[in-house]
Amino acid sequence: MSSSMQLFRDQKYHELKRQCIQQGQLFEDPEFPASDGSLFYQSAPPGKVEWKRPKDLCEDPHLFVNGMSSHDLHQGSLGNCWFVAACSCLALRKHLWQQVIPDFNEQEWDPKTPEKYAGIFRFRFWCFGEWTEVVVDDLLPTIDGELIYCHSNVKNEFWSALLEKAYAKLAGSYEALDGGSAADAIVDFTGAVAESLDLVQGKYGEIISEQMKLFEDLMKVHRRGGLISCSISASSGRASEAETELGLIVSHAYSVTAIRKLRLGEGLMFSFKAEKLFMIRLRNPWGKREWNGPWSDNSEEWKKVSDSERKSLGLTLENDGEFWMTFEDWCKNFTDVDICRIVNTSYFSIHKTWEKKMMHGAWTKNSEPLLNRSGGCFDNRETFLQNPQYVFDVKKTEDKVLVSLQQEDRRKYKKEGRGDSIPIGFEILKVEDNRSCRLHKLTVQERVATSPYINTRTVFLRRILQQGRYVLIPTTYLPGITTKFILRLFTDVPSKLRELKADKPKRTCWSLLCGYPCSVTQIKVHSAEGLQKQDRSGGADPYVLVQCENQHVRSPVQHNTTSPVFNTQGIFYKKNIDSPIMIQVWNSNILCDQLLGQAVLAASPSDPRERQTLQLQGRGGQAAAEVPGHITITVFSSDDLAEL
Repeated sequence: MSSSMQLFRDQKYHELKRQCIQQGQLFEDPEFPASDGSLFYQSAPPGKVEWKRPKDLCEDPHLFVNGMSSHDLHQGSLGNCWFVAACSCLALRKHLWQQVIPDFNEQEWDPKTPEKYAGIFRFRFWCFGEWTEVVVDDLLPTIDGELIYCHSNVKNEFWSALLEKAYAKLAGSYEALDGGSAADAIVDFTGAVAESLDLVQGKYGEIISEQMKLFEDLMKVHRRGGLISCSISASSGRASEAETELGLIVSHAYSVTAIRKLRLGEGLMFSFKAEKLFMIRLRNPWGKREWNGPWSDNSEEWKKVSDSERKSLGLTLENDGEFWMTFEDWCKNFTDVDICRIVNTSYFSIHKTWEKKMMHGAWTKNSEPLLNRSGGCFDNRETFLQNPQYVFDVKKTEDKVLVSLQQEDRRKYKKEGRGDSIPIGFEILKVEDNRSCRLHKLTVQERVATSPYINTRTVFLRRILQQGRYVLIPTTYLPGITTKFILRLFTDVPSKLRELKADKPKRTCWSLLCGYPCSVTQIKVHSAEGLQKQDRSGGADPYVLVQCENQHVRSPVQHNTTSPVFNTQGIFYKKNIDSPIMIQVWNSNILCDQLLGQAVLAASPSDPRERQTLQLQGRGGQAAAEVPGHITITVFSSDDLAEL
């Protein structure tokens, strides 16, 4: 748990509880009062709402009855199946729900010491990168003595109703929870990284190889503590909350409670003849209404499975909202899945660990182009680079990179009619290996990855990137839109993610003594060909070194080739306009590297900016003898330091 715990509305749980016990009063929350304003911002109540404490609703109230389970929850009259589905997922992971409900034993009702009960509870949510503690009283909205929102199937268990109240307080009202994403709630419960998949677009119902890859991926996520939910979109031609022929509900969030490979067949469990089935178990937040297709609770298929295997799967035949289906049927019947990965950053783990960096940022407007930070997506060529820019390094030959961009939660703005998420996304560009100032013009850089642009709270991307330096540019889809965001980057080795803020090199005291740059040159070395053979097999192990004044960039070594592809980029700020740029091709040797040839450029702002091929020469300046090989480059130079 983070040491920097934020207190929502600055309410201190222990202090408030102590005051209530001293005064012999039950807590009434002034920040989220028991009134219609906490319930609705535009709808009318469905009947006469009375706020009651658990002790007024049952004899022996408890936070938990027989522990916490995904069967504890029922949705109530609010359209927040997504929240209930997220709670069902959370209930499966004790170490996660104990973060959300801290010191649950201390918060539990104790019949032996009723004087310690003060009608106050606390919950913790991961809000925009920081754990935030929310305090609530236990006055709950009822109609005719029944809880109207999320409740347990056990009359005297209240953890889910109180958790929902704390979450509604964070959102501004219960009504603000009407319609949402299970992934958002899971992220708020855990700090997980959310990824949304479109099963139709990805053709997971049709392409068996993709289906198997997804199954293995989801099984790994589930095994490592991740949480998964799924739904059928209403845009698939069916009305919201309509029931399909096979008993599934449209526009309704289901939680995934298990993913298993099931063996069928006679005799030994590990017989080679055994047929393997890929199975997934889901739960409907309503606590009833289940899938009635193959492998539903009472279907013939279960007769093929031994009693012991059924027991290990936890198969129950009640209409409790939980059911199994084959993974293939799941891919064909559902359209959307939200995968929430608990990304492992612990150094003391047997599983893969990730290096994590997180940055807080904002899209802000300014009429001065160099100060504007809301330039819109890549389609807005004139303003795209007027967005926040973050640089990071991939140190390995290649590395898998996970990127999560999350915008500020907008539920709290629903009252003002601004509650919808803004379409956001990001671009990743491969840039010069020594870039330390903001990009102002796209010239030699490579566009290597584009996230989806979507009006969800979080956008996620997984990519394998080659060694080098990258600039990540988070953007709103349209220019001129302002809001805050957090950016999280996970890599195998430290990435040194940081924001690029300077438009050109900083002037310092040293600038007076040593001079300040008067021009800038960008260079990309694409490739070389026809290099001198260096070994018996007729190959070489070349790399390229580009130098100017005291700056240099060097490519990785390309093995066993005389026609290497380098794609190496560098940017050089020249203090002396006449300083040349030297491009040298070297052969990597164990004892001593050997120069294969070089090219020297004046790189003046008036030079052509097209791709060019140069003959390599030996040492000795302009008059040096030619040597075998050519090098292909692109060069841009300018005397405006903020042009490139």
